[in-house]
Amino acid sequence: MNTWQQAVDKLKQAVRAGIGEFVVCGGARNAVLLEALARLQAAGTIQVWSHFEERSAGFFALGRTMATGRPCGVVVTSGTAVAELLPAVVEAYYQARPLVLVTADRPPHFRGSGAPQAIEQVGIFAGYAEHDMATWQGKGPLHVNIELGEDFPAGSENFGHAELGEFTVDFGRPNVAELAKWLREPTLRGLVVMIGDLEPEEQEEVFHFCESLAAPVVAEASSGLREALQHLVIVDADRVLKENPPAKVLRLGGVPSGRFWRDLEDLTNVSVWSVCRNGLRGLGRDAGVLQGSLSRVLPALGEPEEMGDIGGWLEGVEGRGQRIEEALEAFPDSEPGWMRMLSVYAALGSSVYLGNSLPIREWNLYAQWERPVRKIRVNRGANGIDGQISTWLGASAEEADAWGIFGDLTLLYDLAGLKMLGQIQGQGRVLVVINNGGGRIFDKVARLQGMSQAAKVWMSAETPVDFAALAKVFGMDYKRVSRTDDFDGAGEGIKPLLLEVVPSEEQESHFRI
Repeated sequence: MNTWQQAVDKLKQAVRAGIGEFVVCGGARNAVLLEALARLQAAGTIQVWSHFEERSAGFFALGRTMATGRPCGVVVTSGTAVAELLPAVVEAYYQARPLVLVTADRPPHFRGSGAPQAIEQVGIFAGYAEHDMATWQGKGPLHVNIELGEDFPAGSENFGHAELGEFTVDFGRPNVAELAKWLREPTLRGLVVMIGDLEPEEQEEVFHFCESLAAPVVAEASSGLREALQHLVIVDADRVLKENPPAKVLRLGGVPSGRFWRDLEDLTNVSVWSVCRNGLRGLGRDAGVLQGSLSRVLPALGEPEEMGDIGGWLEGVEGRGQRIEEALEAFPDSEPGWMRMLSVYAALGSSVYLGNSLPIREWNLYAQWERPVRKIRVNRGANGIDGQISTWLGASAEEADAWGIFGDLTLLYDLAGLKMLGQIQGQGRVLVVINNGGGRIFDKVARLQGMSQAAKVWMSAETPVDFAALAKVFGMDYKRVSRTDDFDGAGEGIKPLLLEVVPSEEQESHFRI
């Protein structure tokens, strides 16, 4: 079989499997794949996005799977281009996303030879990706490695008859017996529900389940239910739960970002169950876990018995909330103060993306409560600051007025991702960069406070950048603000806006709740 026919057959198989979007990074080895994809797009069968950097392309494709719930392929050439995809593959694995890696390879006799552009591509993603399209169920990444010769005899195939196949993820019938028994078991110290990131179709079921259970909740912003369930939300949950741990924790959705979830590693007397898409318990100790979609698992449990606030975690909520409001009012130009201000405006947009741990935690604690924000996305599989800009742009590619909030290092780490601004919806788009001089989240980690000054400098990785010049390079409007009183909104322009926010270090040092 010649090179062209190999490419055509593989791509037809991919389209029949329901892969209707591809992100391509061109190279000599995968040129024949790009030609076939161009004809598929011309036939109206698929959509193709173009990138130049493989790592960012992988995260952009991951963002597309978030937005659509369908697989997206990323097509790269041979050699280290393949290895650049590993970070996105790992993140997709822990999020259980259908990211598809289509990698061009040299023929088998080049393996182990050390010849140019010949690395060991088969199995390069180890346990993070499946390798058989015929048995792949879409519950995680798929790696399609295509061995291609040197010839490029593009045929006359026009793909006019190609049709995109259906794609569904079937977790099967959930076996909820053990979880149901655990929920019914009485406890003197009560139960708390911790809600991580949810799929849009899961939000309604989770909301009604929590309303019926009436137990206190810790609702991550990425659940889309933070405001809707605020009457059950434990304010300042990390502190409250550490002082008074529950007997049981039920996690619904992704792994929470808060400190208390990590505290559970040592609180072995707290019984934990998780219901999530990836089927992983999210803790390094024993805990129950059920893999599946919450839109199917929760109805299978039936109507829960009302449990209420047995542990008294909702007592004093008003006072704790008032202390937060007073601190935000006293220090409006601190980072928490800025997060409150940004949340008011970002809530008017079509979606919000929180780009790393510190913005996520600050939004959870300090964002406004009046306007529900249902579409908040995050990367929480295994990710720190890798590929966050690209994931945001992929997830919101077809959304006007999309907001993304990132730290300064996070933006710098994925600058290549901004290349995609010219291919996506840009009107009203706002990229907020919180310029606090580096990785300031480490300043808040208690166990790191004893480090030497030199080591702390390395941890913060401060990198002075002219963000105005950066905005100009990528064709963005630019605004810099350091006082909330000077902020008059954003998100109305035709071109994307880079909004540089510089919090007050003095106010930050005095902010306490």
